[in-house]
Amino acid sequence: MYKLIVLYKKPQDTEAFFKYYHDVHLPLVRKIPGLERIDVNQVTGSPMGGDPEYFLIVEMCYPDKDTFVQAMKSPENLETGKDVANFAAGLVTVVTAVQQ
Repeated sequence: MYKLIVLYKKPQDTEAFFKYYHDVHLPLVRKIPGLERIDVNQVTGSPMGGDPEYFLIVEMCYPDKDTFVQAMKSPENLETGKDVANFAAGLVTVVTAVQQ
């Protein structure tokens, strides 16, 4: 499984963030072709104590790298990527991973 992992730092207004994320952004994400699963994980703490670096970790799962590459080229993905600036500018780190 090939994954696009999005790491969000904590926004100033978490309630507004979640409202936008669930009502606007997530429906856009779900339109991306080839997406098999999306896991949205709210970070609840750090085992080392203190504030965790990230607030939300989202895993977008694709069956393989070829499907992922095609999905990233899609108009639906481009629209989704542009939407991030509407609610999370400066708060996002994006990485890719292969599930072992």
